[in-house]
Amino acid sequence: MIKNLKLLRKEKGISQKTLGEVIGVSQQSINKYENYNIEPDISTLIHLADYFNTSVDFLVGNSEIRQLAEVAMTFNLTQDETDLVTEYRKLSDSEKETARTLLKRYNLG
Repeated sequence: MIKNLKLLRKEKGISQKTLGEVIGVSQQSINKYENYNIEPDISTLIHLADYFNTSVDFLVGNSEIRQLAEVAMTFNLTQDETDLVTEYRKLSDSEKETARTLLKRYNLG
């Protein structure tokens, strides 16, 4: 099951047909993936993950982390800090900007 395929496709604003053309499958296959009628092979999953710049784990719903880390850094985060980062990653760009502005205001006061 590709839990997040439709979400990613809609966010990118592309049709099933366009996505199919990009990764080399039919529009019907994309439709079947999104409706859980069939599952793609691993090669197709990798193509989808690469196209959306995410991991196969996010595509199939095994992870809430959307974006791949280019450089891994180790932080000793508390559970509260980890929860904040997880929720922050779910925000839209404008919501992230609002959150950054609020944090800056708190740090000044």
